[in-house]
Amino acid sequence: MCKSAAQIIWRYKMAIRQIREFGDDVLEKKCKPVREMTDSIQELIDDMFETMYEANGVGLAAPQVGILKRIMVIDCTGEDPFVFINPEILETSGEQTGYEGCLSIPGKSGVVTRPNYVRVKALDRDMNEFELEAEELFARAICHECEHLDGHMYVEKVAGGVEGLVDNEELYKDEN
Repeated sequence: MCKSAAQIIWRYKMAIRQIREFGDDVLEKKCKPVREMTDSIQELIDDMFETMYEANGVGLAAPQVGILKRIMVIDCTGEDPFVFINPEILETSGEQTGYEGCLSIPGKSGVVTRPNYVRVKALDRDMNEFELEAEELFARAICHECEHLDGHMYVEKVAGGVEGLVDNEELYKDEN
């Protein structure tokens, strides 16, 4: 995957953090809102992007790197990064069902039904409020990461729970 210039510049000041995996207690806890922007939160956001890109993910929530703050980052294309601080889903509609994975459960995927459309309100990294509408993969990622902030994981929505997960190698073997 080709990295954008912004990603290459960020690489020099960011660090890769350890991604917490399924079973870690921090992933079951509700996160606290961010009240003010600090240098350490700016650094956390940068590190979250670096960690997400390194792991080939499209989204990452702060508890996945052990921080109980309501912060998530998403980049579905590798060229359009979004920061969501204190996100709140205002509206959903439609339905999409498909395989979904999580960086906290590496190498596994499960079938999850989510809204096909979401409207979300959040703060950006400058603490400016914004609203946006998202569909398809972007909507799925927003819902997935918001659940992390409330101590939930996608396996709770997979038929059969953890036993309903499949190995990504099996899932994608026909594509190779």
